[in-house]
Amino acid sequence: MGKRRCVAAALAAIMLMMELAALTVAEHRRSMLSNGLGMTPPMGWNSWNHFGCNIDEKMIKETADALVSTGLSKLGYEYVNIDDCWAEISRDDKGNLVPKKSTFPSGIKALADYVNKKGLKLGIYSDAGYFTCSRKMPGSLGYEEQDAKTFASWGIDYLKYDNCNNDGSKPTKRYPVMTRALMKAGRPIFFSLCEWGDMHPAEWGAPVGNSWRTTNDISDNWESMISRADQNEIYAEYARPGGWNDPDMLEVGNGGMTKDEYIVHFSLWAISKAPLLLGCDIRNMTRETMDIITNKDVIAVNQDPYGFQAKKVRMEGDQEIWSAPLSGYKIAVVLLNRGPVRYSTTARWDDIGLDPKTVVQARDLWENKTLKTTFVGNLTATLRPHSCKLYVLKPIA
Repeated sequence: MGKRRCVAAALAAIMLMMELAALTVAEHRRSMLSNGLGMTPPMGWNSWNHFGCNIDEKMIKETADALVSTGLSKLGYEYVNIDDCWAEISRDDKGNLVPKKSTFPSGIKALADYVNKKGLKLGIYSDAGYFTCSRKMPGSLGYEEQDAKTFASWGIDYLKYDNCNNDGSKPTKRYPVMTRALMKAGRPIFFSLCEWGDMHPAEWGAPVGNSWRTTNDISDNWESMISRADQNEIYAEYARPGGWNDPDMLEVGNGGMTKDEYIVHFSLWAISKAPLLLGCDIRNMTRETMDIITNKDVIAVNQDPYGFQAKKVRMEGDQEIWSAPLSGYKIAVVLLNRGPVRYSTTARWDDIGLDPKTVVQARDLWENKTLKTTFVGNLTATLRPHSCKLYVLKPIA
């Protein structure tokens, strides 16, 4: 009877958390950008991290082809997002953005049609300033309605909106102008605010966009990646279906980190409910990269319908525990070793919202197996430097 009471108490506590969150989401949705998009974090690919300005329609088409041929699209990677440098430096005589003739000679609508026929969605990039960050194409400041209508007419499904070369006014003034323009454009377009976290967009982004950058740009190294995860975690309470914290795009597969570090990267983005936007050349991926980005169990944590972003529940030097409730009365837990030496790290039930007497079944998501041993009170793992374990815990008694 004692065990039954423990598991009943644990499940009741988890259920209460879920119910409170559901009420919060319901109340929040009434004031949110009402395009019905982003009910789970977006998944796909973006050109910037690997290619920068070296993009053209051939490469975008090949990337769309690769998303399908590798099976990534079936796992949920659906957006093919063109970043900066896709347009001519000058608008046409009617004030319209013009695709760069040397690199996108067929135009963006033809490219969107190609991508759509593969069951994918095309995303595009602009800026809440006079020029984009590259200064190689115009921004949308002052042209919001015209550009929103143009994007809709081309069949665009995602807009990343940067913050460079503006008029000095606050982003809280400039970004809602594009929000209103998109709402009138006649096509639902996922709106990604790329404000770099300067004015804490998590605190005001929900009525404005579907995701908001909480950090400056990521680089393909451990310190950049882990610091972006830290900065993003601060705003966990603001993430929910329809509006997500964005610590920037994934670097997995670009070569600057070890396998263990990329697993940490993907694990923290997944449990943080961050957009899973690949940033490598998916036409030429290693088996190691594929194994990381195609882990169905880890993707399922990211796409869990309840949308709880993980919080750090314990920090002891270089050892950290990150935890988030999942649907089905489960809990996702990352045991993280940030340090340079092997370390034994323990997740304690009272840190993650479970009664210490609860019996738990644990699934190790990177080993793709449910552990034979059950656990009571805590779970311990020995971790290599810059590595982690990601478990899904299920109370059973």
